[in-house]
Amino acid sequence: MYKLIAFDAYGTLFDVYSMGELAEKLFPGHGQALSLMWRDRQIEYTRLVTMSDPSPGGSKHYLPFWELTIRSLRYVCKRMGLELNAASEKQLMDQYAKLTGFGDSLAVLQEIKKRGISTAILSNGSREMLSTVVDSNGLKPYLDKVVTIEDVRLFKTAPQAYELLLKAFSVKREEVLFVSSNAWDALAAKWYGYDVFWVNRLGHPFEEIGEKPNFEGNSLSKVLEVI
Repeated sequence: MYKLIAFDAYGTLFDVYSMGELAEKLFPGHGQALSLMWRDRQIEYTRLVTMSDPSPGGSKHYLPFWELTIRSLRYVCKRMGLELNAASEKQLMDQYAKLTGFGDSLAVLQEIKKRGISTAILSNGSREMLSTVVDSNGLKPYLDKVVTIEDVRLFKTAPQAYELLLKAFSVKREEVLFVSSNAWDALAAKWYGYDVFWVNRLGHPFEEIGEKPNFEGNSLSKVLEVI
């Protein structure tokens, strides 16, 4: 049915909230709150950059995802009244570069490749940071391509970001299954015209706008049941 299964990276294949353990060591009593606010601010910055100048040639406000991640960390620490020194910032960003993959990420990609279906990542992340996190989790042999929005300088949820998959692969929209744990990402991909699998690990309700995803499951492994 599908010729390409494309995955979001951060939050879907890789656990962005695994940063909480290190953050707790550096800032006792604040680790979980920091990791949650950090992620929210990071995504908010991507939206500000894109929405403020959604030009065909890319936003004039564009900054690489790595840079936005650093700046969102700095903001959150200031907001929480936490002193972020250079050493702590480096520790956190080094850890972010090698985020832990979810337990089923590797096995799911391996099985999809066994079935002869193309695989890809479509991410806001920059090439360098995606290359590092993919390699550190041993996923590279099971991904045909890692597609980054750097090529259009507009972050998801811009339609140009999702279009990159059609430029990278000889497939039609209806031949793509897009997989994301982020409801906003799943919603936008559905609006673009892809079939969508929403990985709803926490049992949250879906958003109150847009179309519901074609499929939903509480783990990546559930993707294998619908292909």
